[in-house]
Amino acid sequence: MSAHEHAAAHPVHRNYVMIWAILVGLLVISVAGPFLGIRVVTLITAFGIALVKAYMVAKNFMHLDVEKPIIHWLLAIILVLMVLLFSGLAPDVMKDSGRNWKKDAGFHTLPPAAEHAVTDKHDHGAKNH
Repeated sequence: MSAHEHAAAHPVHRNYVMIWAILVGLLVISVAGPFLGIRVVTLITAFGIALVKAYMVAKNFMHLDVEKPIIHWLLAIILVLMVLLFSGLAPDVMKDSGRNWKKDAGFHTLPPAAEHAVTDKHDHGAKNH
């Protein structure tokens, strides 16, 4: 058995502890970024580091680097379709008003019946039933 065949028989060993440490470091940076109060830094830490962490997880823990090329194409197609779906829906959902749409300040409030159910205090634990 040659050295090449021996190497091919054993998969590449990844240092998962090192990858975990890098991911934790990136987490600390992404949490600390907003405390600086600079909007650009906050956006870079929020989205840029999230993309780097997602890439690292996909590459090292999902083992996408050793998959067939069709898996990479499927992943790319899915991501493109996800971006298209968001870009198609976001303009309508994020609008405050429209022809058949009105989103006022009370958009996320509970209806009166649900509000009553939440605030109504029933003593279910009372012993005098």
